[in-house]
Amino acid sequence: MAKTEIRMTGSGGQGVIMGTIIIAEAAYEDGKQVIQCQAYGPEARGGSSKAETIVSDDRIHYTKIKYPDLLLSLTQESLNKFKDAVKPETIFVVDSDIEVPEEIKAAHKVYSLPILDSAKDVIKNKMSANIISCGVVNEITHVATQEAMERAVLNHVPKGTGDTNLAALRLGGQMIRDYEK
Repeated sequence: MAKTEIRMTGSGGQGVIMGTIIIAEAAYEDGKQVIQCQAYGPEARGGSSKAETIVSDDRIHYTKIKYPDLLLSLTQESLNKFKDAVKPETIFVVDSDIEVPEEIKAAHKVYSLPILDSAKDVIKNKMSANIISCGVVNEITHVATQEAMERAVLNHVPKGTGDTNLAALRLGGQMIRDYEK
């Protein structure tokens, strides 16, 4: 891995900012160079939000992402807003309730996964969608070891919710392994 640029998008309150912080922390713990940035403000109250992480084996000279390697969208609005700022190799990860335009499906690798439903129905906590997303993103990109991801999750979730959040992280990774079968 030379450099991986990740953009996570959704609705304010879904935890995409925390998701990119967790990914960045885990990669940093594994000795990688990282940059994490976020956009919030009016977005923090339900509008479209985005957060980004760059992970590299080498020094990062430019801290903005123009075209991500991976775009994760948890809402239709966020996909619609960010779908055109991609390159031919960009991987799309979307919640399964999102309608992905045919031209994206034809030109990109697209993972359509029940992230939000799994948070609510499997983990029993809709707030865990961002942690499931971290597991998904890391399983695709391998920017951090599983151990570092687990430690980063535990560093950022409320006390007493560690087991639930680790289950969410592992579920995200399993979704990709099952999807690839």
